[in-house]
Amino acid sequence: MTESSAVARTAESVAAVIKAYDVRGLVGEQIDEAFVADVGRSFADLMRAEGATAVVVGHDMRDSSPTLSAAFAAGVIERGLDVISIGLASTDQLYFASGRLDHPGAMFTASHNPAAYNGIKLCRAGAKPVGQDTGLATISAALVDGCGNYDGAPGSITEQDLLGAYADYMHELVNLAGTRPLVVAVDAGNGMGGHTVPAVLGRVAALTLRPLYFELDGTFPNHEANPLDPKNLVDLQQLVRDTGADIGLAFDGDADRCFVVDERGEPVSPSAVTGLVAQRELAKNPGAAIIHNLITSRAVPELITELGGTPVRTRVGHSFIKQRMADTGAVFGGEHSAHYYFRDFWGADSGMLAALHVLAALGETEAPASELLAEYERYHASGEINSTVADAAARTQDVLDAYASETVGVDRLDGVTVSLGDGSWFNLRASNTEPLLRLNAEAATSERIDELVERILAIVRA
Repeated sequence: MTESSAVARTAESVAAVIKAYDVRGLVGEQIDEAFVADVGRSFADLMRAEGATAVVVGHDMRDSSPTLSAAFAAGVIERGLDVISIGLASTDQLYFASGRLDHPGAMFTASHNPAAYNGIKLCRAGAKPVGQDTGLATISAALVDGCGNYDGAPGSITEQDLLGAYADYMHELVNLAGTRPLVVAVDAGNGMGGHTVPAVLGRVAALTLRPLYFELDGTFPNHEANPLDPKNLVDLQQLVRDTGADIGLAFDGDADRCFVVDERGEPVSPSAVTGLVAQRELAKNPGAAIIHNLITSRAVPELITELGGTPVRTRVGHSFIKQRMADTGAVFGGEHSAHYYFRDFWGADSGMLAALHVLAALGETEAPASELLAEYERYHASGEINSTVADAAARTQDVLDAYASETVGVDRLDGVTVSLGDGSWFNLRASNTEPLLRLNAEAATSERIDELVERILAIVRA
């Protein structure tokens, strides 16, 4: 354990920062330079034991990111591994570097969290995920018990700019050479989309970009970099309407997620984007498996089946999806949260690659975005609604009891998913890290959705 850390090291405090899929916490209170240096030491020990010789390190635009990533790198080289620093990067650019260079990676970002936070997304070579069961628990133990000594020779740090190679690879996977002219409004939210969008979309002559909040600013002065919250799409919606754009794209803070707004300024559900990309991937890979998590629209597995593909249902969370992709050889996977995973991108998620697919599909037709995407919107959804509860299990059982006479099926893959006799369904899942119960529902009409949400929330929040 490093003596100079101002951050307390107990099993409880470490568990609050090292979560199921990544490291994330308040800078200065939960993580500091000494803390992340020890994460670097432990991660290097873990990767060296698996035969790694170097770690790729990238960081986002947060004020604390350069300092924290440098401290992590110092910990890595102290344990004998080299560091390849790619500097400012989106998370999917870091995954590209890990896949292309075949080295483990570390991305310093807190994604869409407020400016006071930072964190680390870790992966093995080939962008393979590192979760609690595949390394994070080992790192947690080292942070509490100490990293021990290492007597070998230190590694070295080199810098490598991979932004151009990342952009080239994106265009290898999705060719926009023949697209019709499109006006594309893009809200980068002062996040890493301001770094990657000009490099990737800016080189396509047929695209006229209407940029919004492209200045890299980790204080997020305009709005939170979380497009999943509807209030953070308002500025993009207005920009689309004001400029007459054909489509709008919104990226989150580390630009690994992409949200779509049609030419009317209306949000497009990530399930519809999943359906569109699935259709394009199945056209290239007939009969292939496509991953979807259990709270994407049921339109997704219906469409996959109609197209001759094999839908594969998973729990919510990138580690589950990436593992199922590896197990099944799936060509693509989509989540309700706008994470999109591609076999050709080392099974990792990329908001940019999803955006390119949507632009390519739109560029191949004269139809407006609303018409193109309408065929993938078959049902009405509630979106994810969170409720603070003291006893999630008890509240869930209360809801199950209330709907017992209408229920035709219940499964417990992730929380409880209840299928009702009229074809509607809802899912209740307890958060792993907060006292929250999450509701998602889908039905044939918006009136039925309103009815379901009102009744379920009355029970949950009683």
